[in-house]
Amino acid sequence: MFDKLAHMDMLHGPLWGKLALFALPLALTSVLQQLCNAADVMVLGRYVGNDEMAAVGNNIPIVALIVCLFVGLSLGSNVVMARYIGRGEPGEATRAMHSSLWLALASGLLIAAGGWIFAPEIIVSLGVPEAVREPALVYLRWYFLTMPFISFFNFEAAFFRSVGDTGTPLVALAITCAVNAAGDVLAVTALNGGITGVAAATLVAYAMGAAFLWHRLRKAQGLLHLDYKKLGIFDIRKARAALAIGLPAGIQGMVFAGSNIVIQAFINELGADAMAGSAAAFSIEINVYCCLNAFGMAATTFIGQNAGAGSLERCRRVFWDVFWWDMGIALFMSAVGWCLAPWLLSFFTDKEEVVTVGMIRLLFVLVPQALNALIEIFSGALRGYGFSLPPALIALVCVCGERLIWVYTMFPLKPDYTTLMETYPISWALTVLLLWAVYAWFMKYRAASVVAGKRR
Repeated sequence: MFDKLAHMDMLHGPLWGKLALFALPLALTSVLQQLCNAADVMVLGRYVGNDEMAAVGNNIPIVALIVCLFVGLSLGSNVVMARYIGRGEPGEATRAMHSSLWLALASGLLIAAGGWIFAPEIIVSLGVPEAVREPALVYLRWYFLTMPFISFFNFEAAFFRSVGDTGTPLVALAITCAVNAAGDVLAVTALNGGITGVAAATLVAYAMGAAFLWHRLRKAQGLLHLDYKKLGIFDIRKARAALAIGLPAGIQGMVFAGSNIVIQAFINELGADAMAGSAAAFSIEINVYCCLNAFGMAATTFIGQNAGAGSLERCRRVFWDVFWWDMGIALFMSAVGWCLAPWLLSFFTDKEEVVTVGMIRLLFVLVPQALNALIEIFSGALRGYGFSLPPALIALVCVCGERLIWVYTMFPLKPDYTTLMETYPISWALTVLLLWAVYAWFMKYRAASVVAGKRR
């Protein structure tokens, strides 16, 4: 089934169906990623204890920050490879892939080493309670040891996506999730490994997922074939190009994750009901975002290939097809999610106060997801052209900046949960306005020359 998605022709024919074939498996991959992350918390909470579950929960924001960085870095390799594929230069795309593997190794090892060393300081800075500080440190250090495998996994997945194959990464993540869940249960029941066993299971799971993708690259034909002899040739120009696109994309994702950490700290001050209701609502809204983000990544890859081919008109068509797909999904899923919200929240709790908090969050975060869709569309399109830094800077100013100002000025005036949630649509609206202005300017004054330059 998924082999039909491999080497998708993004340069010719209708776009509407191809965008869906690309984005929907990618969205499902992201949903599986959320389930994979939740497995550790669920198993520890059921079989070990609340302290261990809380220890893992406290590390989730840090894990999200780092994963955002890896996803962004790998996206740079995706764009560079897509550009060469569009130019009809598969050999150069292959060189970019082999050079990017060294980026994956370097970034994974660097973060793993730095994280292991500074893990105690990170735990303290997060304000982790003394009762769970030791298990939180154990889990975080094990997770940092997993970073090289997570890095390779994301880069390898990006290589497949550059040719339109989003099915293979989905299969790899399904294997990862299955191994992680089974390993978690085995570690805490049969082996009595506790939080160390659960963390080790996560490492093994990602190692197997990365190994699966590595095997598929070795068996691949054509430009995705992994040749050990070519690993000895490091193309600094292609690596620099991937970093120029991927690093700002990673920073943009980290800005969103970092601002959420700040807001979460203020939510924690409002008590257990606010924390529980917010967590339950997040579990609903994140699945909508996964779909929106998938079409944003589709815009990046499709525009990257067509810009490489010198087809500005087709790049414009990609933008508008992604626009209608993403906006339609955002409006539909937001409406359905809001109508079903009380029923969905009841799966998490039967406490009326917690449900009320969850409904407030969904009102301010789920209902206006169309704004988030626009952010993904504009950002994804600009990255496809190789114009990655402006969206990151706009996110830094409008998302991180606005939310910091809000929580330290407006929240003290009215310190309740609703006030905190109001910052989400406001920061998104500001980001959309600036991104729209930058995109309009780029398309009017720069797009033609950029596409012509890439063709050369």
